[in-house]
Amino acid sequence: MENYNDILVYLLNHSENEVVEFKAAKNNYDVDDLGKYFSALSNEANLREHDFAWIVFGIDNKTHAVTGTNFKEGEQALNRLKQDMSQHTTDNLIFREIVPLFIEGKRVLMFKVPASPRNIVMHWKGIAYARDGESLKPLNQTKRDEIRHQSPIPDWTAQLVPNATIDDLDELALATARVMYKKVHSNIPSQEIDGWSKEDFLSNSNMMRDGQITRAAILLLGKPLSLNKIHPAVAQITWTLQDDEDIVDDYEHFTIPFLLTVDKVLAKIRNKTMRELPGGTLFPDTMKQYDDYTIREALHNAIAHQDYTLQQRIVFVESPGKLYYGNGGSFIPGTIEKALEHKGPQLHYRNECLCKGMVHFNMIDTVGRGIKKIYMEQKNRFFPMPDYDIDNENRTVGVTIYGKMLDEKYSELLKSDNKLTLKECIWLDAVQKHRPITKQAVAHLKERKLIEGRGSDLSISLGVARMTHQVGQYTKNKGLAFDTLKKLILQLAHNAGEDGFKRADAYEAVGHALPGEKSFKSKNDYLGRILIKMATDGRLTLVGRTWYITSKGENEINV
Repeated sequence: MENYNDILVYLLNHSENEVVEFKAAKNNYDVDDLGKYFSALSNEANLREHDFAWIVFGIDNKTHAVTGTNFKEGEQALNRLKQDMSQHTTDNLIFREIVPLFIEGKRVLMFKVPASPRNIVMHWKGIAYARDGESLKPLNQTKRDEIRHQSPIPDWTAQLVPNATIDDLDELALATARVMYKKVHSNIPSQEIDGWSKEDFLSNSNMMRDGQITRAAILLLGKPLSLNKIHPAVAQITWTLQDDEDIVDDYEHFTIPFLLTVDKVLAKIRNKTMRELPGGTLFPDTMKQYDDYTIREALHNAIAHQDYTLQQRIVFVESPGKLYYGNGGSFIPGTIEKALEHKGPQLHYRNECLCKGMVHFNMIDTVGRGIKKIYMEQKNRFFPMPDYDIDNENRTVGVTIYGKMLDEKYSELLKSDNKLTLKECIWLDAVQKHRPITKQAVAHLKERKLIEGRGSDLSISLGVARMTHQVGQYTKNKGLAFDTLKKLILQLAHNAGEDGFKRADAYEAVGHALPGEKSFKSKNDYLGRILIKMATDGRLTLVGRTWYITSKGENEINV
């Protein structure tokens, strides 16, 4: 874990430059200006080949004196800031971290700005910015071209292995690859493919070039012992079985040839046959817990997009009701939203040679439909959407596939409304998992009367609950109506008399009737809003931290 106090000391001991910006920001700061600096520093970090840049609030930019700042106090406000800002940046990228520190008793905020991805110019609200001394200006054309025309990172998998020969390849893997090649290339007569020598076949499938074996060929077709010829790369898949408490029950390591390994790994999965959903809802037909295409595609993607230079294993974790796949390497599309919205294949792949081989052997396609199809399969099964955990800074990508229902309202909604778009399903899935969605998504779902609530308290709407016959669960989740809660609090205030009551007393009295799926903080905040509303209406009065009933409140009790 990074020591941000030490990082701040280092930054303060060096003058402000193109990748460091200090701002006093004592009272507040224009978010639009923050977005412009995000764009500028992200572009400057890219051009100077830094991994990230820094914006520091609460520090005077000239004297480096600690001024302190109250900008966006609280974790919730900072998370909302990241969410709101991401709607206006290229690829929805945003600060890697926002770290509050207390220096000399004053609050300082450190914003960690990622360098814009290779070949990508970072924009804020459609404009790319750059530093110009202590001010900002639009990024000039020369710098734009410098970023956009950056040479791609060499394809590690395309590199030749000078000391490798066809004898380093597995015979069964070669035979299987030839069968798969025929399926993909049905336009080529089968007899012609059968007539190719091993060298011809490997050359036609991009696994051999200039008479030499590629690293991709070792990964897909190589004997386990041939791994030492691509050392120190790690070519291993580790399957782990965990219980409900994440305790490991079993594990096994698998290695090359990956063309044959995938079936061995997937054979470990306990893919149960499901005949009914929790709650007694019957499937129209029995089905497996996990869709075959989904579990295979996710593992193939991990193999195809692994950054083998990082010397990491591909991990595959099986837990009750879900599967997790993890691989090393940044996510080339940037965000899952971009991957889903992109039409056609990606412009480039990290492992171009490996991906071409996997296409030839019917393992993946490169027309950009794989991830979207995984989402559609989950939608069609009425299960939660996949969770993608993308950490481009630490260069890891993880995906969780669910094989069980999380929220019956969500599953029933998918079954009852076949007109829901994939995007709407993804937004509703985030709501069922109590995760933030954009303001535009909230507005859209509310317009369709699919959700209700505000801020972090969004939930499936009453209309949906009625439609899916779950009004009882809805009422439990929503708590008692606002007016009913006010009456209970008035009764509490009347009983307290001249002694009054504290908020803790009110929480003890009505906490059980507050919305059922919220945290204590969320419930307590909700209670606070009720008390303030009652004071505004003249039913209660607050003295210090004690609440008292007013004559108006007493009159309502006596009615």
